[in-house]
Amino acid sequence: MKIKKYNLNSKDIWNNFNKDAKNGLFMFDRNYMDYHSDRFIDNSLMFYENEKLIALLPCNVSQNILYSHQGLTFGGFIVDENMKQSKMLECFEVLKEYMKENNFKKLIYKSTPYIYHKIPAQEDLYALFRNNAKLFRRDIASVIDYGNMIRINSKKRNKINKSKKSGIDIVYSDKFRDFINLENEILSKYHNTKAVHTSDEMEYLKLSFSNNIHLYEARQSSQILAGVVVYEYDNVIHTQYMANSDEGRKIGALDLLIDFLINEKYTDRKYFDFGISTENGGQFLNHGLISQKEEFGGRGVIYDFYELCI
Repeated sequence: MKIKKYNLNSKDIWNNFNKDAKNGLFMFDRNYMDYHSDRFIDNSLMFYENEKLIALLPCNVSQNILYSHQGLTFGGFIVDENMKQSKMLECFEVLKEYMKENNFKKLIYKSTPYIYHKIPAQEDLYALFRNNAKLFRRDIASVIDYGNMIRINSKKRNKINKSKKSGIDIVYSDKFRDFINLENEILSKYHNTKAVHTSDEMEYLKLSFSNNIHLYEARQSSQILAGVVVYEYDNVIHTQYMANSDEGRKIGALDLLIDFLINEKYTDRKYFDFGISTENGGQFLNHGLISQKEEFGGRGVIYDFYELCI
């Protein structure tokens, strides 16, 4: 087995493997990963056995540390249905040798939550355990299982029904400026930060992945009150960004929009993932945020981070 460092000449090979992988996602497509290539030094790896590609590992490097990958929500090994446990252990042995040869001190590994797997693909977690990797961060996301939905409580349902009488329109948009401006306004006011993406970046990604990235807005008299950016995967709908104006909070605009997405738009999926409610490397739980997600029936799914020292 040998490792090849990814380069642009391998773009189509990478993308074709990811498309057919048992845990491949559009987020691992090079057209998505490379839009922010100026922010990260890419060090993605391709694993070959007898000249056949058997695994991908999206990575970037910073200060002699290999990350999988700082520009992605989660990541880790991308493998096809032929990957078995013994082969994954071999991948880790080869990876450790590669890291030693290239003077990497450690690997920071973001595992992909199981709900995003097309078929079971947790061979990497066992291999991490066998190699004494340390679990150093754990985030909690709130997820609705469409096969076992929890009824929304009556208080929340009454609030949504009231919002339906407020003249709020749910609209689909491919123009992100108003939403990103709202997102930045809220983030600046309450968290002293700003959105990871600019409106131009989101519109570029939307153009490149028109079947996967969607913006829904709640408007009243053409004014944006709330918005949700949805990332659509095979099994999962993920709310990548949510924003709610002060006026939107008063009349339940975001609740109405989320209810539409869960109970009308995306009823054909397995899971609806609200994303994480933790901060400070998982050490702080935003109780207010997670309670809002739990009121819709979301329950816990873990996002794990591991450290493998060489």
